[in-house]
Amino acid sequence: MDESKRRAVKFLEKEIKTYKALSLFLSKKGVKEHLSAGDKKVLISPSFYKERVKEAKKLVYELRK
Repeated sequence: MDESKRRAVKFLEKEIKTYKALSLFLSKKGVKEHLSAGDKKVLISPSFYKERVKEAKKLVYELRK
C-alpha cells in the first residue's frame, strides 16, 4: 500500500472512531431533548453515524486491497 492510501486509511479509521462515539452518545436516553438542531435533525440521529461507519469501513477495505 502506498503512502497516500496509508494516510487515507489512517484518516478513515479516526473518522470511524468519531462516528462510533457520536452514535453512542446520541443513542443515550434524554440527549435528543437537550439538542436543538432545527432543520438538521438527521445529524442528531444515531443511525446517521452508524451508516457513516459502514461506508468508511467499506472504503478502508477497498483501500487495503
